[in-house]
Amino acid sequence: MTLTLLLVAHPRRDSLTHEVAHRVRHRLEAAGGEVDWLDLYAEDFDPRLTPADEPDWEDRDKEYSAEVRRHMRRIEAADAIVAVFPVWWFAPPAVLKGWIDRVWNYGFAYGRSTPRLAAKRMLWLGLAGGSPEQYAASGLDVALDRQLRVGISEFCGIRDARVRLLHGTELSGVPEALRPDRVKGVLSAADAALDAFA
Repeated sequence: MTLTLLLVAHPRRDSLTHEVAHRVRHRLEAAGGEVDWLDLYAEDFDPRLTPADEPDWEDRDKEYSAEVRRHMRRIEAADAIVAVFPVWWFAPPAVLKGWIDRVWNYGFAYGRSTPRLAAKRMLWLGLAGGSPEQYAASGLDVALDRQLRVGISEFCGIRDARVRLLHGTELSGVPEALRPDRVKGVLSAADAALDAFA
């Protein structure tokens, strides 16, 4: 049975981000997989890097804080990692970036001749307010792919990693009557991204 660490990074449980994450969870479980649900806000994860979790370049076997070690064990146990998050200021939210900073640390996620995470798969699902054309025109789609897939996943040995942006997720200004169709389109795009990842 495949275990997926499904991470969600949004402060509101009634958000479209959470709706997408629940859709992903349902699909993974319906396919016979097991899901470790990691809601960074609900678990009150502290994204601030303190000296306890700062890399020690002289000691790749440093023992990090108890909270970080718990998250490391969850990553180690998973076969796949799916991160569902809103794109804010053309980047992941601070809580997700802080999770990477603290948990994907030297000696654990990188810094070894044989990467510990190499056998894992990863899907980054970002909810983007703008259209694909807007992101492509500014190069922000490419920038996000390089930052997340190359700069984090591949740097840590995960070669089977993908970034998929779900566009048109900003619902303010959308007439109430049109919102269900917009949400349906976002959920369909999430399904397609998951199908391609499966």
